[in-house]
Amino acid sequence: MKYLKRLIQLLFCALLVIVISSGKSKTSFKLVLLPDTQTYCSNFPEIFNAQTSWCAQHSGEIAFVLQQGDITDNNSDLQWQVATGALFLMDGKVPYAFAPGNHDIGEGGRTETRNTDLYNHYLPYEKYSRTPNFGGAFQAGKMDNTWHTFKAGGMQWLILALEFGPRDTVLTWAASIIEKHPTYKVIINTHAYLFSDDTRMSKERNQPWLPQAYGVGKDKGKDAVNNGEQIWDKLVKKYANILFVFSGHVLNDGTGALVSEGIHGNKVYQMMANYQGGVEGTVKGGNGFLREITIDTKDSTISVKTYSPYINEYKTDASQQFTYKSVKF
Repeated sequence: MKYLKRLIQLLFCALLVIVISSGKSKTSFKLVLLPDTQTYCSNFPEIFNAQTSWCAQHSGEIAFVLQQGDITDNNSDLQWQVATGALFLMDGKVPYAFAPGNHDIGEGGRTETRNTDLYNHYLPYEKYSRTPNFGGAFQAGKMDNTWHTFKAGGMQWLILALEFGPRDTVLTWAASIIEKHPTYKVIINTHAYLFSDDTRMSKERNQPWLPQAYGVGKDKGKDAVNNGEQIWDKLVKKYANILFVFSGHVLNDGTGALVSEGIHGNKVYQMMANYQGGVEGTVKGGNGFLREITIDTKDSTISVKTYSPYINEYKTDASQQFTYKSVKF
């Protein structure tokens, strides 16, 4: 009887540990951001492979991986083969989404038209539409603009992966998806949105690399491109459940962060990171640095770290490692 009582006590303690551990895992999870992998596709494929291999190996901690455009440098078959070789390492291990950047569009990645034939050939709708987290696309059969869902931190999440300089018609579509998911927290993943001076990209600020400065920027009417400030005005600020906007694209020091209040009083956390060739201080097109976003819905925090699985190092300066507290999820 004495031994039975002791066994019951041990089983109870073990069950309690499991319950506590389970509860903790339900409040905290990671998103991983892979910005501007273009230089890896042109020169350092082993670095791209190191990033995605690490994501696959840490799938138990990662709820979703988001690639933010400029997957390739010149939109060529050879570079897309490198890209898919890396991205496919995550298949069946960790869910991921992606959006086209300006270098993934048009002949040679020159963005003169919205031709994404290679992008859709190598990242086919037929494949990704069958994945468990896939919600749908702006245009059936094309991966240029897609939405995805997942559950983490005791909440439901919606990802919108939007094209470079999303058109008015795309923003209208994105709004319709958000309106159909009012209880979901929304993450917008797009290539060009925030600038390195911690402001949204805007013509009024006379910033370089605006979507309007590229060939597709000449399109008019419903196909007109939108920069960061326009995306904010036409979409982001209007919905209380939008929590994040993530982007890349911009050079200079390759970082930016901004917290803004939408029209419903909600805070939107907007971040830009880019480590490609041309960014100040960059080695080997980024040396494998990526962003780890740890979200803890119980502690009301969002923690950002910048890590390279390729060289196993963190960037620890204030623009690369920081925490938001008292977040209202």
